[in-house]
Amino acid sequence: MKSGLSPTGRALRALELLQAQPGITAAQLAAQLGVTERAARRYVAILREADIPVESTRGPYGGYRIGRGLRLPPLMFSAAEALGLVMAVLDGSHAAADGHDPVGAALGKIIRALPENIGRQAAAMRQHASAAPDREAVRPGTETTSALVAAVAARRRVGIGYRSESGRQWEEDVDPWAVVVRHGRWYLLCHSHRAGAVRAYRIDRIRSVGGGDEQFQAPEDLDYINLLEQHLGAGWEFETKVVFDAPYDQVARYVRPPMGRLERIDGGARCVLTGTTSNPAMYAGEWLAAIPVRFRVAGGAELRAAVAAVTERLTAALGAA
Repeated sequence: MKSGLSPTGRALRALELLQAQPGITAAQLAAQLGVTERAARRYVAILREADIPVESTRGPYGGYRIGRGLRLPPLMFSAAEALGLVMAVLDGSHAAADGHDPVGAALGKIIRALPENIGRQAAAMRQHASAAPDREAVRPGTETTSALVAAVAARRRVGIGYRSESGRQWEEDVDPWAVVVRHGRWYLLCHSHRAGAVRAYRIDRIRSVGGGDEQFQAPEDLDYINLLEQHLGAGWEFETKVVFDAPYDQVARYVRPPMGRLERIDGGARCVLTGTTSNPAMYAGEWLAAIPVRFRVAGGAELRAAVAAVTERLTAALGAA
């Protein structure tokens, strides 16, 4: 195996890999450095000779990791990496151009630590690039999000206080499986002990997080993003059932996961959308009204009332005609 890096470059790359992948094995280190396992161990020895505390553990789950006490060197970015970081931050947090914003303040510190030629480009991009805010994006509190991420990592059950979009409030114990960001919104995917089922909760609506000591075991090999999509339309207060007078393929392009589950009926000639919602007015006025297909509300008294209200409002807009 050969690598285009110099010996010094490979040693620094080895340090980077040890920091990024605690528990990395000699074989994995060698593969990513493009050298033999013997050479990889030699680079580990070089790091130790430089007083970098590299610890090793034997056994099937053993490997290398950086020990305590290491003082990290200054961050080194290429121009492409620095500009990519600024673009990603501005895209995800439009207030980052403001130095008084917490994200903006952190970004400013990074830019000031960059070499002058790279920092100048990053500062110019931050100053002159702007983006229209995403009206659907909602950023939750950092303390709440941090507490939930810590519970996910520790596999620790927590108690949460939640307030739905309709204003209903409750408290419950949950096993937090994952924190997922979807289209500018942050969700907690969890097992709800109150409901005895999987739930997806908006983190910006979680009012409190209480610590607990009880551990849980999350299911293995789950696709959390796909699971979130499945559950965004489940578990809310009001039932919904809508029958469309069109085939599944014609309707599916307009149906988003939070609206519920779309299924074929009548041999595929029609389809039915079944789900739940906490906001029947939005479901009727924004979601159903945007689907250019004849439909009938077959279930959900609250949704029927919301559709009737939309119909009355639009009919009144026609006036005497």
